[in-house]
Amino acid sequence: MIQELAQQLVDLIFDWGYLGIFIMMVIESSFIPFPSEIVLVPAGYLASKGDMSITYIMGSALGGSLLGAFINYYLALTLGRKFLLKFGKYFFIFPETLDKMERYFKSHGHISTFTGRLIPGIRQLISIPAGLARMNIVEFSIFTTLGAGIWALVLTLLGYFIGANEALIHEYLKEITIIVLVLLVILVWIYYTYQKRKA
Repeated sequence: MIQELAQQLVDLIFDWGYLGIFIMMVIESSFIPFPSEIVLVPAGYLASKGDMSITYIMGSALGGSLLGAFINYYLALTLGRKFLLKFGKYFFIFPETLDKMERYFKSHGHISTFTGRLIPGIRQLISIPAGLARMNIVEFSIFTTLGAGIWALVLTLLGYFIGANEALIHEYLKEITIIVLVLLVILVWIYYTYQKRKA
């Protein structure tokens, strides 16, 4: 079943080309949960066979990720913020909460966005608090691109080098995810230690 689905996705990406990668990454990066490894690992495998270019795969993946993130950001900024200002008290979210979130993202939005884009299950959602907090759009774009770009490159290279071996992909993906999480914990600790000393 999983192998059939993976094969269908490989065929679909091959048929749609880079537009297919772009559309799927828009979906993956917006509010619809969709694992990016299902898209980028097969794409990397196709690149290893010479059917696609890693450069264009990365361009399509980054473009799609950024557009999906902007969708979440602007929905949260417009509809989400208005809704919470009007009805937030019923969910114990008050205007002061949004003000605190806004101050936090003004000071720490870059590290939050960057690390959030590298954490499974959070990367699709990090754009929502950024939008609610009215994070600077240029900073949001830069750090979203950095985080999404690193993850997209990891998955594409995984597909490129071992795309034909499904068992190895699962094994390496688990190990890579653990390594990334450990590195992020270290990075966040260094960041907050620096901020504390600076203060």
